[in-house]
Amino acid sequence: MEDDNQVNTQTSQVDDLRLIALPSAVNCAEMFVRFTLAEWSLRELIGETSQLTTALVTAAVDSANPETPGFITVRLRLSGESLVAEVEDELASVPPALAPGFAGGRCGATTLRSGGTLVWCELPLPGGVSANAVPLPRRSRSRRAQAEHQTDETAEIDPEVIKRLLTGLSNTDLT
Repeated sequence: MEDDNQVNTQTSQVDDLRLIALPSAVNCAEMFVRFTLAEWSLRELIGETSQLTTALVTAAVDSANPETPGFITVRLRLSGESLVAEVEDELASVPPALAPGFAGGRCGATTLRSGGTLVWCELPLPGGVSANAVPLPRRSRSRRAQAEHQTDETAEIDPEVIKRLLTGLSNTDLT
């Protein structure tokens, strides 16, 4: 990341998720990556991005104090010809050491001026596609307005769906 202003002007899409630095954050981060990349029509990057992101989140969780865990932010950005996966740890004073060659050396880490650390990995978009060419989801205002008007209705929640969600969130064994 050379110049923050230069990078930010090239970012065409960003999505992030703020989590508490506990073991459940690893599974939440993986689900976030899978959902976001599917929504961005970048399914071919799901496997590698999930592995990188879960490794970075695991490092943040492992270095956190379990008695007083801080927040971490998992962020995905489309910038230039790359997908950038970032993990910001608000309490870490030193970025985690990345193994030489981690993710092909397309990663970096820095201490933030405001405190905390930021670790990122860049993945090339498939087929030389640029970030501006990635088909992003369209969200219409009518759906949002329609959802606001339906607040009086009570939705029935399928117990099976809740059970699967809770099982997925509580599964911290990634082997």
